Amino acid sequence: MIVDVAGKTVYAYTGGRPFDPARPVAVFVHGAQHDHSVWALQSRYLAHHGFSVLAVDLPGHMRSAGPALTSIGALADWLDALLAALKVDKAFVAGHSMGSLVALEFAARHPERAAAIALLATAIPMAVSPALLEAAREREPEAIALVNAWSHSTLAAKPSSPGPGFWLRGMNRRLMEHVAASGEPQLFHTDFAACNAYADGLASAARVRCPVRLIVGQRDMMTPPRAAGALAKALAQAGVTVDTVTLDAGHALMTEQPDATLDALYGFAVQHGPRIVGNG
Repeated sequence: MIVDVAGKTVYAYTGGRPFDPARPVAVFVHGAQHDHSVWALQSRYLAHHGFSVLAVDLPGHMRSAGPALTSIGALADWLDALLAALKVDKAFVAGHSMGSLVALEFAARHPERAAAIALLATAIPMAVSPALLEAAREREPEAIALVNAWSHSTLAAKPSSPGPGFWLRGMNRRLMEHVAASGEPQLFHTDFAACNAYADGLASAARVRCPVRLIVGQRDMMTPPRAAGALAKALAQAGVTVDTVTLDAGHALMTEQPDATLDALYGFAVQHGPRIVGNG
């Protein structure tokens, strides 16, 4: 689906079902150098089980017009503008890695529109090493190779989705290369710099008013589970409902543990997200 937001083209995958803002809405936000396709299994399932789905391409990523936005706050406000354009009153929002920061900041800035949020592979702060930032700016193929290796906990994950014969690391690397070739200059560096500069996470957590689920990979080298500890504490102190689901995976939760990730998302969305009237 193509949407106009402030004169810019935005693409959102709707899971194979027409988007209807009158139904409960679930939004999926990808991470750095990715696009909507990382949510293929999870978004399609929710679209066929009671939700209207928006798996977005962030500005400057693949089918959404640029330029890419340079801060988490700007991305959070952009997400609110997208929902406003589609006349969505409330939504369940799931974000992965950089997308988790967007979901958190969205819930803090626009509490009236956030029904519940799920933060996957998150960390506060989400610092990026100077060496990796420099590689992303000057030697993007090297940065893609490094991040791709660190994102997966195993060389060959057990068959699940997509199953035997597929190389998860190779698929992820090719996606990142494809996004890099989409036309936005130094996109990987823009994304990483936004994550690195986001200093307001704990203050924003104190303003969240909706239920939150943290979904972490116990073997995640990019955002290890302990990196979400301060965030979980800040959310609890704010009085919101917060819990943590730990999966046997690395940073690439949606591909290494697709079914377990889906279970963690769907159960939480049904319990705390916008009310499902039917299951058609």
